[in-house]
Amino acid sequence: CVTVDFDTIEDGQVTIRDRDTLEQERIPIAAVRDRLKDLISG
Repeated sequence: CVTVDFDTIEDGQVTIRDRDTLEQERIPIAAVRDRLKDLISG
């Protein structure tokens, strides 16, 4: 899941959350596409 929240407006980052492990990471918006490709590819 990719979450856009009030912090996103301030820091230009989103939270990516793994559905199975519930692990979270904040990354820059510009990096979302590449990070999702990495996660999907395994």
